[in-house]
Amino acid sequence: MTARHLQRVIPSMPTSDGAGVKLRRSIGAQRGLYLDPFLMLDEFGTDNPGDYIAGFPAHPHRGFETVTYMLDGRMQHRDHLGNVGDLGPGGVQWMTAGRGVIHSEMPLQESGRMRGFQLWINLPAAEKMKPAGYRDIPAAEIPEVALPGGGTVKVIAGTVGEVSGPVNGPSNRLSTDPLYLDIELRAGGRFEQAIAAGHNAFVYAYEGSLSIGEGAAAKAIPTQAAGVLTPGDTVTLTAGPNGLRAVLIAGKPIGEPVVQYGPFVMNTREEIEQAIRDYNDGTLAKAA
Repeated sequence: MTARHLQRVIPSMPTSDGAGVKLRRSIGAQRGLYLDPFLMLDEFGTDNPGDYIAGFPAHPHRGFETVTYMLDGRMQHRDHLGNVGDLGPGGVQWMTAGRGVIHSEMPLQESGRMRGFQLWINLPAAEKMKPAGYRDIPAAEIPEVALPGGGTVKVIAGTVGEVSGPVNGPSNRLSTDPLYLDIELRAGGRFEQAIAAGHNAFVYAYEGSLSIGEGAAAKAIPTQAAGVLTPGDTVTLTAGPNGLRAVLIAGKPIGEPVVQYGPFVMNTREEIEQAIRDYNDGTLAKAA
């Protein structure tokens, strides 16, 4: 087994998106700051409704997948295909934009805390123009693994031991082979996870602190920053004195050119220009 260590840190930067929703962006914070196949990770979290109430009105996507994971609060998804989905605490929406989707994500609350993540996962060229689709996964369908030290791991995608999440299990593999775990550890708690050799991986601590690796090689990463891991096939996380909540995310690199223009992610500039034309003339909104 080859242990993974901390390779670099990508701090999250305050920004806003949609109609002014305030959030923090790490992966994708700067143009080209991707971690193949991951394009962007946004963390949103606030008790102030003014920071989220305007939501994300109708907007298009093409060429990638969005994964929205809610920790607190409620959002509603609506798209041009007639799909409506309500996303509550602990729930996940896994949306494949494919050839095109126009959707909105609006809060279903006027007060209280709203907190969660949105991850963008690229699609290989062969899948960028496949039909759009999405899946709402309620919290009850996301398995939780109890750890010997008293912590827990929620398995959103991939496998922990013998437990597989609702996405990318042994019988429903995705081409990017994503692993998406939400980890909670007590002070000093440890968690070791196998990660396929050759996959890119990062950890994002959103509460508490952690170190990556063991012994003298262990390195700490700050809260609200993405810690990109070195190559290897296993990683060990250790919680700091105040415990830890973090997401561990990994995936198989695509190894293709990435050309992004806002909500469109393709392989060439010509494909981006075609996506803009398709959106403007209504072709993007037509069913495949």
